Amino acid sequence: MNSKRYEIDMLNGPLMPRLITFALPLMMSSVLQLLFNAVDIIVVGNFTGSSALAAVGSTTALINIYTNLFIGMSMGVNVLSARKYASGAYQEMSRAVHTGITFALICGAIMVFVGLFFSRPSLALMGTPDDVIDQSVLYMRIYFCGMPFFMIYNYGAAVLRAVGDTQRPLIILTAAGIVNALLNLFLVIVFSLGVAGVAIATVISQAISCVLVLRCLMTSTGPYHLDLRRLHIDKASLIAICQIGIPTGVQGIVISFSNALLQSSVNSFGSVAMAGYTAANNILGFLYMAVNSITQASMSFTSQNLGAGKLKRIDRILIDCLILEFMTAFIMGGLAFIFGRQLLGIYTTEEEVVKMGMQIASVTYIPYFFCGFMDMFPGIMRGVGYAFVPMILSMIGTVGVRILWIFFYFPSHRSLQELFLSYPMSWIVTFILQIICFYFVRKLIWKKYG
Repeated sequence: MNSKRYEIDMLNGPLMPRLITFALPLMMSSVLQLLFNAVDIIVVGNFTGSSALAAVGSTTALINIYTNLFIGMSMGVNVLSARKYASGAYQEMSRAVHTGITFALICGAIMVFVGLFFSRPSLALMGTPDDVIDQSVLYMRIYFCGMPFFMIYNYGAAVLRAVGDTQRPLIILTAAGIVNALLNLFLVIVFSLGVAGVAIATVISQAISCVLVLRCLMTSTGPYHLDLRRLHIDKASLIAICQIGIPTGVQGIVISFSNALLQSSVNSFGSVAMAGYTAANNILGFLYMAVNSITQASMSFTSQNLGAGKLKRIDRILIDCLILEFMTAFIMGGLAFIFGRQLLGIYTTEEEVVKMGMQIASVTYIPYFFCGFMDMFPGIMRGVGYAFVPMILSMIGTVGVRILWIFFYFPSHRSLQELFLSYPMSWIVTFILQIICFYFVRKLIWKKYG
């Protein structure tokens, strides 16, 4: 297969059109993935009830805690592959690809074990209500059985993004998502399987996306061609992947931990508030995926241009991506707030659930561009190989603010609206810290490579 036609030249010509060409399919892929995930919630909420809706929603933060380290490692695969590709070190890129896929398979197997044996204790620790926890445990155990598929797809897609190919992941997710949506309707409505049906549909769709991304890599030409007979762990490649991936993953885990604390606070309001949070947070996920696609574009473009020694383009990448982030987040966040009641009404017909969701929407949707800004600077810094300090600053800014808010401010201001004010506050603090960090990292990079 001539895979060159899917690649984007990140090293030459105007940046903005190429950033849009890269980010738009990735944005559509991410939004499409969430849209199909939203079908899970919509089907459960409308055909099984608010307790089932709360059960599915209560697992989100916990699943992210368990998976974010390994998803962060896929970012390491992306950065290393992009740099080796741009510098012409094709043998090293090939070793990185085979190491990444092998590592993904191992991680997926570990996560099956974690999901089966640690779901109930973890959910109980989060204070999941008795009327919800059994369904939550069932959902998580089935969901985690698909972890090997989930991991391999994410690592394979990271390799494709490293060379600018965001089109084929979009096609793959479209196919898998359609299957997921149809199976949701079939298993929940026809067979009345509830949360189990939703989880089974998700696992099957993940298996499809895994097979398709492997097929892309195995039929591709060039240094990212995958040969299953050559799957192995290359020590040097794994170390390089870990240098970027572990800080990124740890950052994701700690932020997810702070979200789990928020989930515990939401749980204290009961299952109706949990259902409102589930719906509002799912919409917030669309905003995150949209701006995150631009952050991932900045990371891939930065990695390739560093590998090719084109440092001046990195500053332009940052500026153009910040412009794209603001336009995307402000427009989408504004529309999500204006049509908030209608959007939340898609997930549930219960007015009290919608009311709870709007309390969260009122303080998070419009200022969401600060979250995009907060993530952009770490994305650029990961692209040049500096991931540890941005991780520390994200932990201090995002997690620190939220923990202080939950334990010192929230107890005397108990409402969902007051609780979720911690989001924009933490975004702004972290954004300021990351700007300061980037100033010093940029000086180091120019001194080292300039």
